[in-house]
Amino acid sequence: MEKKTQSFLASCGMLVTAMIWGFAFVVVKDIVSVIPPVYMIAFRFTIAGAGLIIVFFNRLKKLTLSVFIHGCFIGVFLFLAYLVQTIGIQYTTAGKNAFLTTIYVVLVPLILWLLTRRPPEKHILVAALITIVGIGLLSLQDDLSINKGDILTIICSFGFAIQIILIAKYTVTEDAVLLAIVQIVATAVLGWITAPFFDGPVPLAGLTNKTALFSVFYLGIFSTLIGFLLQNVCQKYTPPSIAAIFLSFESVFGVVFSFIFLHEVLTLRMTIGCILLLLAILLAETKFSFIVKPFRKKFSSCSKP
Repeated sequence: MEKKTQSFLASCGMLVTAMIWGFAFVVVKDIVSVIPPVYMIAFRFTIAGAGLIIVFFNRLKKLTLSVFIHGCFIGVFLFLAYLVQTIGIQYTTAGKNAFLTTIYVVLVPLILWLLTRRPPEKHILVAALITIVGIGLLSLQDDLSINKGDILTIICSFGFAIQIILIAKYTVTEDAVLLAIVQIVATAVLGWITAPFFDGPVPLAGLTNKTALFSVFYLGIFSTLIGFLLQNVCQKYTPPSIAAIFLSFESVFGVVFSFIFLHEVLTLRMTIGCILLLLAILLAETKFSFIVKPFRKKFSSCSKP
């Protein structure tokens, strides 16, 4: 398969992942009151881990110590990001939490710059900044003050940024599927270890709620199993800075699905935010070459004597 085709399919996979994560905003609305957040992490990653082990059982024979260590390493950052995000949302608004979490779009190229000493391409950095503005228009309300919940959410964005960078690093030489399985199982184990300290006893009563069960299985099968499997496989063919921009599109899908299914208001400001995010992806993927090249040809032909 040609490299361009691989890159295109990987980009489509990232958008599907963002769509799945965006629909989760609709599915899990207000469900935290039934199943506490850290137990929700434990449940969803356990379902995803069990599903992946069943589907790829024969592939587990190829599991090496290197894949196990690296998968656990990614899982630690993934769990910490979700944990800090979960704690942070208790002290801030959902909109600010969503916005500050997606700061990883800018953090990924900056952290890579520090690690590799290679500055990001200008169009990638501009696309990342446009993404942040777009998400801000989508998520933020009038309250722009900073509190401890906001600070915790910013810390969580570092966790997601590092997770994206580590996936890009390790999938170059190692099996992306096995890495996904190990990181998901590691996150589930850490969830079960810490949930009793944050949320108390296992919420067995909440599991009798049909809506809660549907939400748990959606998060486990779609948002976690399919979502993170797609992320790991597609990042093998997508630069981490561009992957971060694609994954941040979950905020757009969250707004769109909330408008369709929950009848929430889609304001002009939010519409502009969606348009900016679309422009950011076009800039990151194409550098607007489909607009620039025709003008260059026209200009060069006109300038000839």
